[in-house]
Amino acid sequence: MDKHSAPSLVSSGSRQADQIPADLLAKIDEAVTHYPVSKRSASLPLLHLWQNHFGFVDDSGVDWIANRLELQPINVLELVTFYPWFRQQAAGKVCIRVCRTLSCALAGSYEVRESFCKAVGIDPKAPTHGHTPPVSPDGKFSVEFVECLASCGSAPVALINDDLVEDITPEGTSAILSQYN
Repeated sequence: MDKHSAPSLVSSGSRQADQIPADLLAKIDEAVTHYPVSKRSASLPLLHLWQNHFGFVDDSGVDWIANRLELQPINVLELVTFYPWFRQQAAGKVCIRVCRTLSCALAGSYEVRESFCKAVGIDPKAPTHGHTPPVSPDGKFSVEFVECLASCGSAPVALINDDLVEDITPEGTSAILSQYN
């Protein structure tokens, strides 16, 4: 078995590890070079690269990364399940992450999240923390709470894909969403 293949724990369904493009392999190989003493230290950077490419980390991704770093799959899976940023299932194509920490909560982030949810057809009462974020019926949007996005002075804020959006009002969510349609 070469360093870029691994047996899978997944018995059926789509396997991310069967679809690794050359540019992702190059980024992974480059990232590993930054951790010559302990390959295990490359786990988080590789998980970020994987999720940024595929949108989530499935079991075949966990297996592949573990094999690449000469680890047991549990060593990678424990990171995926510990850090709420990582997903094991697909989220919407547009990920809306609303800050819920103190400054944002006091400025109305709970109402902002509810407005985003209603606008895209997601039940605002759907759990998000520790769960795969709920996805709109068309699969386009997911809305979730996250912890501090480090922009307390312009609260409430959200990270929409890679865009930081500040000073959001519940009434302004429709205009924001129109930029992503």
